[in-house]
Amino acid sequence: MKNRTTQLNVEIETMEQNTDLYANNPLIHKDRRLGQASSEWVRSFGCEDLKPLIVCRGPIRKEAMDVYEEMGITHYGILLSEKDSIVYPNALSPELKQLTDNSRVHRVPDYSGASKEERVERIQQIIDTAHDNGYDSVFAGYGFMAEDDEFVAAIEDAGLKFIGPCSGTQRAAGKKDEAKRTALEVNVSVTPGIDNVTARTLLKKHKTRDQLLALAKAEDLSVDDDGKMSLEELADVVLFASYDKGIDLFSIEELCAQVEAECADMFKNYPGARIRLKAIGGGGGKGQRILGASLLMNKQPSDKQVAEAAADAPGLVREILNEVKANGVGDNKNVLIELNIEQTRHNEIQLLGNGKWAIALGGRDCSLQMHEQKLLEISVTQEALTAEIEKAKKAKNKAQQKALESDLKVLKAMEEQSERFGAAVGLDSASTFECIVDGDRHYFMEVNTRIQVEHRVTELVYSLKFVNPDDKNDFFIVESLVEAMALLAMHKERLPKPERIPRFGAAAEARLNATDCSLSPSAGGYIRYWSKPIEGEIRDDQGICIPNPDTNQFMRYHLAGAYDSNIALLLTKGEDRIDSYNHLSTVLRRTVLRGSNLATNLEFHYGLCNWFIGNNVMAKPTTRFVVPYLTLVGKLKEEALKLDIVFAFLSMKKHYAKQYADDADAAKAVSETLDRKGTLLTRPMEKLLNDPHLLSGWLSLNKKNFEIKNGKVVWLRNPLVILEETYEYLNMTWREDAPAAEVIWTHDRDLLNNALEFYAQLREKFGFEKEEFVKLNDILGKAKPQGGYDADTWAKIQAAHVGYEIGNELLGLLCMVAEKTDFYDLKVEEDLEVTIPDYLHDPELQAAMKKVLVPPPATKADEIVTPGGGMYYAQEAPGMPPFVTEGMHFDKGQPLFILEVMKMFNKVPAPFSGTIDKILIEGGDGTIVQKGQPLFKVTPDEKFVEVDPKELAKQKQAITGEYLKAVL
Repeated sequence: MKNRTTQLNVEIETMEQNTDLYANNPLIHKDRRLGQASSEWVRSFGCEDLKPLIVCRGPIRKEAMDVYEEMGITHYGILLSEKDSIVYPNALSPELKQLTDNSRVHRVPDYSGASKEERVERIQQIIDTAHDNGYDSVFAGYGFMAEDDEFVAAIEDAGLKFIGPCSGTQRAAGKKDEAKRTALEVNVSVTPGIDNVTARTLLKKHKTRDQLLALAKAEDLSVDDDGKMSLEELADVVLFASYDKGIDLFSIEELCAQVEAECADMFKNYPGARIRLKAIGGGGGKGQRILGASLLMNKQPSDKQVAEAAADAPGLVREILNEVKANGVGDNKNVLIELNIEQTRHNEIQLLGNGKWAIALGGRDCSLQMHEQKLLEISVTQEALTAEIEKAKKAKNKAQQKALESDLKVLKAMEEQSERFGAAVGLDSASTFECIVDGDRHYFMEVNTRIQVEHRVTELVYSLKFVNPDDKNDFFIVESLVEAMALLAMHKERLPKPERIPRFGAAAEARLNATDCSLSPSAGGYIRYWSKPIEGEIRDDQGICIPNPDTNQFMRYHLAGAYDSNIALLLTKGEDRIDSYNHLSTVLRRTVLRGSNLATNLEFHYGLCNWFIGNNVMAKPTTRFVVPYLTLVGKLKEEALKLDIVFAFLSMKKHYAKQYADDADAAKAVSETLDRKGTLLTRPMEKLLNDPHLLSGWLSLNKKNFEIKNGKVVWLRNPLVILEETYEYLNMTWREDAPAAEVIWTHDRDLLNNALEFYAQLREKFGFEKEEFVKLNDILGKAKPQGGYDADTWAKIQAAHVGYEIGNELLGLLCMVAEKTDFYDLKVEEDLEVTIPDYLHDPELQAAMKKVLVPPPATKADEIVTPGGGMYYAQEAPGMPPFVTEGMHFDKGQPLFILEVMKMFNKVPAPFSGTIDKILIEGGDGTIVQKGQPLFKVTPDEKFVEVDPKELAKQKQAITGEYLKAVL
């Protein structure tokens, strides 16, 4: 797989050249231009004649362009939306730097349209564009209409190829309700729940077969009843006929009432659990809500408690339908009602098929997610797990070995079931079989009938070997799923079932998103600078970091947020998982983004990545990990804000001045030594204390480097070595081309290097192969000269040791922040399970720490402002009453409005109780608002009391003084 937007480490080519697979065989073909192969059989699979229209955005659009060019496809076009972040009027689309033929660049107002009518119009527009410009196929990537069976059917009916699963597969597997029914038919494990609430809603009004048939006749619906269908199956047939005609047979209110009743029954049948509501056509976390938080762990809820919990369902159903735009007349409004498996991991299997065969290409662990959107994805393969099991055996770690063996067993079962499911639905392209894993069990969740955002994770661990059935030495290699999809679109049934060939042992992908420190979407900013990719980094960024070819200047990138928050996909690979994590940590550390009003999750990823490196990268976090983790990071920030590092340093100087009060020369020497070390110590400490995500990673990496005895920090490694590693961790090592503010200062660098060289010479002298700081420190504390040194030299060595180490105690303040927040109580156990302290699940604490991480915008005491930029909605759904009106009293936590940011609908709660005096926003639903924009004039129930800054400073100094007792 060649890198498309930047560079891919040459290790890939080197590794492949060194394998037997490619050893001097003239029949082997790895070049993507199959039509130029020496083998007649390989040439027959050439795709140079394919003429695709790319109707997607983001990194996948640029990737498809690159792959098609590498395949020798010369006639392809792209579709640009006027709402896209990097299309006029905001900036030039980066793809236009590559595709300079304007006749192959086509524009639409919006990819899928804001309504059903617009969607139908857009589909026809895409078909007309293809026909008018000589395209014979359509590639929809992983967004918009990639999983829309009506769109795919329209493409097929127009005589075009769809580069993706056909409409039949889309119908059988793409809709979550249909997929679940198919899974049940082929003995695939599924989550308990209800997949036909719309049919049940219809049967609530028309209870018998005769009544259903009478309804169909009255509405002139084409329904064939063979008398063998169940009532619910017949109801579904009637409903699908109504969708074709574009009419509704029940109201949204009737649907909501049915969902509420079904939820109440499920709460009774599964006491102590929550329920997940899912739109059948959602994706990327959209169209999903969870209810029943008040009943969680309550094994004997009362009827009243059940009714109160179920009463939230109607509002959530409306939100879901709005979010996936399925609230129009004639839309399929079915919603899955499923038991929410609480402590679960989210695993998925990459599938590929040609309609006859289906092959699984390993798994990906996508458990690290928030708002149902994935953040960090890790490869899971049988080969990698087998290797880790052997490591655990050698280490005699039976608990970890058993946990990994369980994972291997589950992975094999998921792969086997995915292939069975793929064959059942006639899968003829790339899709993903998604499951939730609970211990040693798994449940099928859904199938994404498209290529996934994280597909490159799979490409890095497996390639595909297509072999001539008549000659096993005649074959070609495919390393790109985008390429495989094009091959399938052209040759489908002719393609033999491939063999999966391991490439790298592990791969990881971090999604770089436009979100703030609490992972809330943050639209509206501009990227004005982005550092170049480093060696080993695979960056899929749509090409936005490529400079303008005319000016060689970086083109600003506007995070408009019309579609989603993703900026780039950062991938790494390695021999095993720890290797890939270490590479990812390096990439994240070396990535520099600058801009205006810019917020990303870069620091979050860096902290999280190093949390796992410091604990165990083979850990089994669940989908409920990120929010408690963020809450703990918020506690770190809350505690760190209490410290005044400058005051701490000055207090430390005073402490030593008292110690050496009887020796003026010594006191002066100590004072001068501390002054020389001041910025060496305080600069990285201030950076860590000012960013809790960085602090989280640092504390995780250093958890075994110190201990606390009798309330005092005791270093188990030399603090100077840790300080050197800290500068590296913060990307502050000396670089000639870097601004002074971003790196260690030269005098600090020289001091640190001299100190490290001093200890290196002593280690060599005393024969220490490792650092052995505790032993070395004990030796240097002996009055009698050691190591053959004379008394005078020994005294100088001891004095130098004191000078180099004095003041380093200050680093211990960081360790005490961990101690005060119980940071290390969030941990990975021997069996790889993650222990999350119960208090981190407290919703009130989570909300409070979210505000600590990202304080609300500055506002007057009599105003309520928007927490971020986005699209304002005053009501839950069209036709519903507004959340608040002038003169209305509101309670703390009550929804005031909806803010749509990057396609996610967020109800914004009242931060306090009060009365709406005046609604300030002009314009109706869909009005664009900016962060901090006043929306309401209010009278709070309680007056706000501002804290005196001088008093706050005194409090910080007092707390810092208490902290110092643990390090001095």
